Amino acid sequence: MNDPTRTKTPRSTWWLLASLYTTQYLGLGFFVIALAALLREQGAPLDQISLVYMLGLLWALKFLWAPLVDRIGVRRWGHYRGWLMLMQAGMMACFLLIGAYDLIDDFSTIYLLCVVVALLSATQDIAADGLACRLIPAEERGTGNGIQVAGGLLGNMLGGGVVLMAYPYLGWVGSMVVLALATGVALVQLLVFREPRWPVATTARPRLLPRIGGLLRARPGRYWLAMLLLYPLGYNLMFIPLTPILVDLGWSVERIGFTVNVFGSVVGIIGALAAGWVFNRVARRNALTGAALLQIIGVGAVALPLLGMTDTLTVMLAIGAFFLCCNPATTVLAAVMMDHASHDAPATDYSLQFSLSMGFAMVAATVSTSLAEQLGYLSVIWTALAVAVVALLLALPYRFQRVFPEGESTEDAPALNPAVVTGDAR
Repeated sequence: MNDPTRTKTPRSTWWLLASLYTTQYLGLGFFVIALAALLREQGAPLDQISLVYMLGLLWALKFLWAPLVDRIGVRRWGHYRGWLMLMQAGMMACFLLIGAYDLIDDFSTIYLLCVVVALLSATQDIAADGLACRLIPAEERGTGNGIQVAGGLLGNMLGGGVVLMAYPYLGWVGSMVVLALATGVALVQLLVFREPRWPVATTARPRLLPRIGGLLRARPGRYWLAMLLLYPLGYNLMFIPLTPILVDLGWSVERIGFTVNVFGSVVGIIGALAAGWVFNRVARRNALTGAALLQIIGVGAVALPLLGMTDTLTVMLAIGAFFLCCNPATTVLAAVMMDHASHDAPATDYSLQFSLSMGFAMVAATVSTSLAEQLGYLSVIWTALAVAVVALLLALPYRFQRVFPEGESTEDAPALNPAVVTGDAR
């Protein structure tokens, strides 16, 4: 049950989080999708283009420096607000610098700046997650993580889709200016935002090894680690082969870009926000179970074109069902990850969980691509469906049990509503 005495999160906070989660993906969306396409169009070799896709690896490693974000801050600016302002300003500066160089002749310099953007955006995400963990009460985490997932999809759509479509009119310099200005929206919001003064931990410091040990030593930790690795895996296994499937069906690159990056993102945003709304009103176990069921439906829908139903309407419906039904699992898992983050080191705990889940998904997606090459796309779908069923079985017995150490603070940290997180609420 919700606590009637708790003040609801202000609307301005939701808008700030939406801007932060959208702008952190603008650059990556442009680099991974648009930059790769532009390089290939100008004759760049594939090994050079492959370097662009490696930018995402930095996000899987962000847990390594997350403790610094929890530990170091300028209290006068606001602990996480200070980090966020520096990261937003840094990304804006990098975009403007990138626009000053030629894409082909100065690729090494541009790529180095892209690496810096990836590092800044990953650090911004660490701080945004830490801020969200502390600002959003347990009863509203569905809304917060719905906004988180929707913001990521919107950032990818704007950076990798809309800016790419406008590139013939904007050019290289104009595109970088647009990315810088869009990133600046969140910076303006941060300038007027006032972060609360958080309690200071007197005993615990955010260290990685004890937190990794919490996931490995005790049974609750090992169970939650299995959830992190396997729960969203069905969706991740199918996302990478989705574009090659459409290519093999004879779809043009422009048509694929619109269908996956625009239509798929819009439908995914709807699924994420709807899942967040439902999450606030049901027990955690019920939310995990329901989202796991939807993930099975979404993954299974991709099989329709491979079974001979290749007309445009069926393929569009299959892609729509995939994004609509799979993004709730991502949203729900992210919200429960927030439950497990301690008050003393929320950025560290959340980043560690995210990195483990994302890193494992990236490895599995690489394996799925090889599997598709050897055995065909249907083998990937059956594998993804099997993993999605395992995720459902893992979700059924879920009950909240803390896996990360919680230190003592000079003030009381906001308590979670036990009825909500354990699965007893109705």
